[in-house]
Amino acid sequence: MGFLASAASAETLTDAVALAYQTNPTIQQQRAVQRAADEGVVQAKTGFRPTLGLDGSISGSRTDLAHPRTTLVGGQVVTGDVTKSASSGATLSLSQPLYTGGQASARLSAAEADVLAGREDLRGVEQGVLANVITAYVDVRRGQESLRIAQENVSVLTRQLDESNARFEVGEITRTDVAQSQARLAAAKASLSSAQATLAVARANYAQVVGQNPTDLAPEPSLAELLPASVEQAFDAAEANNPTVQAARYGERAASARVAQAKSAYLPTVSAGASLGYSASEVNGEYKQFGEYDRALSGSVTARVPLFTGGLNASNVRSAKERENAARIAVEGAKRNVVQQVSAAWSTLLAARANLVSNEEQVRASKIAFEGVRQEQQVGLRTTLDVLNAQQELRAAELALVTARRDEYVASAGVLQAMGALDVAKLAPSVERYDPKTSYDRVVNSGSVPWEPLVRTLDKVASPAVATSSGGK
Repeated sequence: MGFLASAASAETLTDAVALAYQTNPTIQQQRAVQRAADEGVVQAKTGFRPTLGLDGSISGSRTDLAHPRTTLVGGQVVTGDVTKSASSGATLSLSQPLYTGGQASARLSAAEADVLAGREDLRGVEQGVLANVITAYVDVRRGQESLRIAQENVSVLTRQLDESNARFEVGEITRTDVAQSQARLAAAKASLSSAQATLAVARANYAQVVGQNPTDLAPEPSLAELLPASVEQAFDAAEANNPTVQAARYGERAASARVAQAKSAYLPTVSAGASLGYSASEVNGEYKQFGEYDRALSGSVTARVPLFTGGLNASNVRSAKERENAARIAVEGAKRNVVQQVSAAWSTLLAARANLVSNEEQVRASKIAFEGVRQEQQVGLRTTLDVLNAQQELRAAELALVTARRDEYVASAGVLQAMGALDVAKLAPSVERYDPKTSYDRVVNSGSVPWEPLVRTLDKVASPAVATSSGGK
């Protein structure tokens, strides 16, 4: 993992989010997938554009005659038993679609909807990675705090054992008290080892998602300002902005366009073509110069009307309609899933907040109780076991408080993710955002021709309409 060590230290959550946003392989992969989807629009637009091709050929033949043939060449009689011939030619062909019955228009609408759905998928992947960054960050912070508490516990119990040994030497306590202190210290050392292992795992997870090893991480900033005031507001935000719901809506729009594309196969198509060709041939060694090549120029307008396809068109329409039904159902399924996610995330957040308040009170009370038990032990009102139990309860409360703070923060991020509001612009405002529209604008007009808008307008005449998705934006 040498490449991780060479990276700059990310000491705040903002730094970690910015680094992951720029370098995380999952995000980078999805961006590449989205750029590939952008090319689908370029490919769909070729249905309005001309194609130009050049064909060339050279051929030759030799015939061995069974009976010699006598011919008159240049006034002389020539007898031969072999005939040779060769030919060459080149043809430049141009074809321009004029009307596709709306197939090209529907294909373009579907490709554009696919691009929009892909952008929502990318946004969902980004939010998922950012949620993982937050979880990894607070897990490391929890691991560091848990390790500190475990180390302090070992130190306190070590002093407690030394004190027990000293008191045993003067006869104030029994060997049982010393054994109890030894047992608690051994358990504390075991807990320390577990805390070290847990922190190591958390650091590895952090390095995997962020791209470098964590350092001494600063406290995470509050997410309170980003959270809604009520669960109703969370539902409304998720309905309008959750990337899964939006992607499903655009998927329904694409499916509707493909229904129109399938229906367009019933309509006639019109195309124009032109060709320019040169050809020449030679027999028995008589070659022509290029200027002597035969030239052929042709032009055509071709209309094609489908009459019978053996049920293919009808089957394609039925298939496209069922896919549209599936896409429409997927929208409803996405909405229900988001409602469940928001409800679960909000309930988890409320429980985490309540646990946090209770754990803070528990730590406060446990500290007071521990100090009281220690003082009471010194005057003989408490036993060594009482002190050990109070110490154990205090450390358990401190560990529970560390976990409660982690859980409350992760739950807050979970609510934002369910709403579709876990945005890098809010978590790391200074980082340069990746805009998928930039790469789309760079390629979308590749290969365009001046008359393309006219062809697109003609293609929509009498073509099947693309239905508007229910609830799409």
